[in-house]
Amino acid sequence: MAKQPKRTKTWTGDTQATHALNDAVKLVKANANAKFDETVEIAVNLGVDPRHADQQVRGVVALPSGTGRDVRVAVIAKDAKAEEAKAAGAEIVGAEELVEKIQGGFMDFDRVIATPDMMALVGRLGKVLGPRGLMPNPRVGTVTPNVGQAVKDAKGGSIEFRTEKTGIIHAGIGKASFTEEALQINVKALIDALNKAKPSGAKGTYIKKISLSSTMGPGFKVDGGSVGA
Repeated sequence: MAKQPKRTKTWTGDTQATHALNDAVKLVKANANAKFDETVEIAVNLGVDPRHADQQVRGVVALPSGTGRDVRVAVIAKDAKAEEAKAAGAEIVGAEELVEKIQGGFMDFDRVIATPDMMALVGRLGKVLGPRGLMPNPRVGTVTPNVGQAVKDAKGGSIEFRTEKTGIIHAGIGKASFTEEALQINVKALIDALNKAKPSGAKGTYIKKISLSSTMGPGFKVDGGSVGA
């Protein structure tokens, strides 16, 4: 029989019960006992089948309390737009040479933004960026002529979300060091964004299950009514 890790022995709270959002957040924070500032993660099980085009859920939301992490932004642009991106704080900026670098395996970034005129070049990166969820897309604001604002949004707490094959949305909504109120605000912002992104093809119960956890901690079920689901 496998030996139970020490950290699991210190876990508290009922992982089988459904908790109001404020109680779930308290439990997540209480069980985030790693030596680093754990990310608080949310999993939302949606009543959709992403295999159908009219049931895909994808979008972007600005978390009011931020994400608590440094986001490395790469921008594919040239000339004045490249300078705009640099001024806004983008770590990596380029055009043809950056596309070639990414094709060669360079992936030292968390978000990719591109201007519309660069999409012919960006199209070459579909097989590289697509599987990682990094492909620029106008639907989530990562293909835009306003690259400066897009960079600021990415660094200020804007996150992308999209359904996985099983219809689940996974996202980091802050750090364990955040206040309970800050985490609750971020959760509600994401749920609100998911409700607004409800696809026309979704039938029956849309938001089926919600759970919160920290990177190394247990998951706690959240009552949808307490977050406006």
